[in-house]
Amino acid sequence: MNAEKNKKEVRKLVSDLQETLTPGERRGFVDSFLLRKESDEQSGQKNSRFNERNLITTVINLFVAGTDTTSTTLRWGMLLMAKYPHIQDKVQAEIDKVIGGRQPVVEDRKNLPYTDAVIHEVQRLANIIPMSLPHTTSCDVNFNGYFIKKGTTVYPLLMSVLRDESQSKSPHTFSPENFLDEQGRFVKKDAFMPFSAGSRVCLGESLARMELFLFFSSLLQHFRFTPPPGVSEDQLDLTGVVGITVNPSPHKLCAVKRT
Repeated sequence: MNAEKNKKEVRKLVSDLQETLTPGERRGFVDSFLLRKESDEQSGQKNSRFNERNLITTVINLFVAGTDTTSTTLRWGMLLMAKYPHIQDKVQAEIDKVIGGRQPVVEDRKNLPYTDAVIHEVQRLANIIPMSLPHTTSCDVNFNGYFIKKGTTVYPLLMSVLRDESQSKSPHTFSPENFLDEQGRFVKKDAFMPFSAGSRVCLGESLARMELFLFFSSLLQHFRFTPPPGVSEDQLDLTGVVGITVNPSPHKLCAVKRT
C-alpha cells in the first residue's frame, strides 16, 4: 500500500517536471534523465536504459535509501553528542568561531575540520549497513586463494574495514582523532567506506555527505543535546538494533536551544 502510494507520488513529481522541461536547462537529476530519454527516442534507439520505469525506480531508490540512512546516521550523531559532551563542546566552539549565526553552507566543511571528523567518526562507529548490499561478480575472480565464480552473490563486510585495527587509532571507541592529524587537520582515509565499495558504490553518496554536514552542523549550531533528567551520559546505550539498517536502541534526548 505504502509502496504504491510512493510510486504514485513520484510519477506525479516526474510528470510535473516533464511538463516544465526546458531543453537548455537542467534543474536536477530528473531533467537530465528525461532529456537523455527524449534523445534516445528521437534517434530510434531501442531497449534504452533511459526509460520511464528506470526513472521512477531510481528516484524512489534515492528517496527511500537516502531518507532512512541519513536520518539513522543523524540519530546516532545526536546520541553520541549527548553521550560525549566534551566532543559536542568542541564542535559547537568550532561552528561558533567559523560560521557564527548565519546558516551553514557546504563550502564551510573545509573550514570545520573537527566537525567534519566527528561526522566521519559517527558514520564509522555507527556502521549502519555493516554488510552493505549484495553485489554480484561480473567475471571469475581469484581472491586471497579463493576462486569466486562469475555470477556469485558477494556481500562486502564493511565492518571489517571500518573497525580495522590497522586503520584507526581507536577502532572500537568514538574518537574524532581517527580522522585528524597532529595539527588538527582533517585526514581522508581510504578505509572509510560506509557507502560500500567498488563500481556499485552508493549512488547517493555525494548527496548524503552534503545532507549529513548541513543537518548536523545546523542542529549543533542551534541546540545542545543532553540525556533526559535523571539519566547520565554513561547510561546512554550505544548498542545497535539490527534491521535493514542498524539503529540506536530506543532512547530519549533533550534538545536545549542555545542562546
